[in-house]
Amino acid sequence: MSALEIEPVDPHDGGAFDAAYDVYLAALSALDGAASPWMREEMRTVLQDRAVRRWTGAFVGTVDGVAVATGVMRIPLLDNVNSAELDVLVLPEAQQRGYGTAMLAHLEAEASARGRTLLQAEVAWSYDAGADGIGSVGAEFARSHGYALGISDVKRSLALPIADALLDELAADAAPHHTAYTVRSWVGPVPDELAEGWMRLTSTLMTEAPTGDMEREPEVASVLALRENEAMVAAQGRTKFNTVALDGAGEVVAYSDIVTSVHEPGRAYQWGTLVRRDARGHRLGLAVKVANHRMLQEEQPDLSQIVTYNAEVNGHMIGVNERLGYRPVARLGEFQKRT
Repeated sequence: MSALEIEPVDPHDGGAFDAAYDVYLAALSALDGAASPWMREEMRTVLQDRAVRRWTGAFVGTVDGVAVATGVMRIPLLDNVNSAELDVLVLPEAQQRGYGTAMLAHLEAEASARGRTLLQAEVAWSYDAGADGIGSVGAEFARSHGYALGISDVKRSLALPIADALLDELAADAAPHHTAYTVRSWVGPVPDELAEGWMRLTSTLMTEAPTGDMEREPEVASVLALRENEAMVAAQGRTKFNTVALDGAGEVVAYSDIVTSVHEPGRAYQWGTLVRRDARGHRLGLAVKVANHRMLQEEQPDLSQIVTYNAEVNGHMIGVNERLGYRPVARLGEFQKRT
């Protein structure tokens, strides 16, 4: 068996990028819907992006000139500067030959060279495999290389459209509890007057949402990073639908955002939803999610599905999602390793 030869991917080289992406897509597609792969142009765009918040790079592993493995590494640049996020993908027909182990070792060495000592990864598996993913290929691969499961998430799917009567019922249920707040929705970039407040709240999502044993720091609340990310989202062919709750001073205290892509007609992805700690107890999470789903349906009536992820232990948000009609379809494990 020939050795795996690993090279960095030049995202501006169409042939090199396509070879790496084809492996990525084949590996995730083999998981029977458990994973949510990025589309080709979305991935190409993020690899070409050189913004202030994050660097993303890809590596391709070939055997006798044929691509069989892909590695992706994401490195935060403004915060969490000791961490790196790693993905290892191997063609289904080339698995169990040591190629994944070789690619992971290469990514770990690259991360170490950049001073990263906290390595994190996400692995998808079927819902029936349970919260620990025991017996699933990806979870067992991670554990065998020293990665510990930090928290288990559930992938949920919602069939659209949601009945107007249900949205009206949920909005009416929440309304008496948030009379001191204003709900505002829009499509696209965050308005200038809300940008700083939006970043102050959304930058805490990774630590305010349940994290289990995962080690994470709040993100730096950078408006420059926000604008750069919005430009990248647009370049990816994505459209973002946003709803916030504002307090009496006009400060953003809750938000929810959903993204669609021209490369995945009919499908949307629920991104973040968060209510600031001192504003909880007013059903603002339900209010902003209902308003955002309503706007999404009005703006894109051709959609048939929304996908979201919630930590297994996030009972409150799971309850909100179940009231909207989301149902579990798969699982995602977040793993980490200290070096």
